[in-house]
Amino acid sequence: QVQLVESGGGLVQAGGSLRLSCAASGRTFNSYAMGWFRQAPGKEREFVATISWNTGNTYYADSVKGRFTISRDNAKNTAYLEMNSLKPEDTAVYYCAARKFMPIVTTQYDYWGQGTQVTVSS
Repeated sequence: QVQLVESGGGLVQAGGSLRLSCAASGRTFNSYAMGWFRQAPGKEREFVATISWNTGNTYYADSVKGRFTISRDNAKNTAYLEMNSLKPEDTAVYYCAARKFMPIVTTQYDYWGQGTQVTVSS
């Protein structure tokens, strides 16, 4: 069982930056791929970024490529999402997720956090 807790959301002006954190419980964090997803009001949850459990390979949605960076610190059982050059359309609830081994870009993850709100004002 893995429990995930996100933090770091908030209100920021367009062009600003935020760093989200996802703290994971459990002793096998380093065998889980980690993903970030977001859901805006009235829209489906969408993929943002994911990172593999071992190689550090990363994958990004086209909409955030070049602006967002996903990373992880296995010693701290924490994943991060660094968000730069934020746009109003990035406004959403951001969720971290974990699944065994392989990172994927769909929502088929085994564990989810409760989400953290990110609001970007124009």
